[in-house]
Amino acid sequence: MMNQLALIAVLTGLCISSEAAWGIDPIEQERLPELGALVDQSSVSGLSSGGFMAAQFHVAYSQSLVGAGIVAGGPWDCAGANVYAAPLFNAISQCMNPDKYSTTLPDVHYLVDLAKVKAKDGLIDAPSNLRDDRIYLFSGKNDKVVVPGVVQAAVDFYQQLGVPSSQIRFDDSTPAGHGFITDHKKDVQCSLTKAPYINDCQFDQAEQILQQIYGHLNPAVTEDKLSGKLIQFDQRPFFNIDVSLDDHGYLYVPKECETEQCRVHVAFHGCLQSASMMGTEYVKETGYMEAADANRVVVLFPQVKKEQMNPYGCWDFWGYTSGNVPPYNYYTKQAPQMVAVKKMMDRLVSQRTLVQVGE
Repeated sequence: MMNQLALIAVLTGLCISSEAAWGIDPIEQERLPELGALVDQSSVSGLSSGGFMAAQFHVAYSQSLVGAGIVAGGPWDCAGANVYAAPLFNAISQCMNPDKYSTTLPDVHYLVDLAKVKAKDGLIDAPSNLRDDRIYLFSGKNDKVVVPGVVQAAVDFYQQLGVPSSQIRFDDSTPAGHGFITDHKKDVQCSLTKAPYINDCQFDQAEQILQQIYGHLNPAVTEDKLSGKLIQFDQRPFFNIDVSLDDHGYLYVPKECETEQCRVHVAFHGCLQSASMMGTEYVKETGYMEAADANRVVVLFPQVKKEQMNPYGCWDFWGYTSGNVPPYNYYTKQAPQMVAVKKMMDRLVSQRTLVQVGE
């Protein structure tokens, strides 16, 4: 079997990119604030490893969420869908490009049954919470990293757990490579799979994700009209062991959200897209801030760092936080990375203690 580093390397094929030149300057640094945000309007999304993490987080904490956006990601516990192989191997085979490794697509029926069992054990929230959620899924027709069949498996998973088709939007018609989609001509050509994996396909995916989850929204503002603050905050109070989370994360707070209640959306970056590896490009270039600013949405950008057990800065969707040995908990409410992010979200919906952010 391939060694661990080689397996993880296959997960994206991403490479390091420089930080974007534009953006909010300077980035304010402070503790993650209590904003008194709406407690019943939180959602998540992500790309690639972040897409798998969004799916895991959505299912594990479904009682606290209203929807999810999954870009080039598969179903909850995808890496556990084949009990005859280790999750690490499943992650780069059936969860990414099964044909390349002569494996099958994830066994959705098995995962649906497993979710029901884990819910009875109290390890994830009851899947019935998903039935009124709204979900966005995307797979580029030219994506050979996470092929469309894997994302289709996520669609099937949600449908088999009772989410109506009318509440699911699955875009598999765009001729995109592996990346997050924008309407910026300076970004990677739509059909390519190339760093920094932010592709110009002539639409704003962040806006579409939020629109699908929350319904009709105001049009996104332009980057020069951003009203709010981009905060670099200390993530360390939210975890007490090394789980590959970076020291700092980012939070965008629209001006209105300094004094008014807003929704919370969590955006998970992909492998090799963390701030420690490519600066704030994923934070600033994906369009989340522009869409959020116009619609009273606070955006949390938690950050993973690269280190020996996670050299490509991926979110854990196969078990590296438990040393790649059982018992695995990466897909449950006991998963250390997910526990930390949930604590961050809980802080944001806590009763505000400041009149204004940063005051």
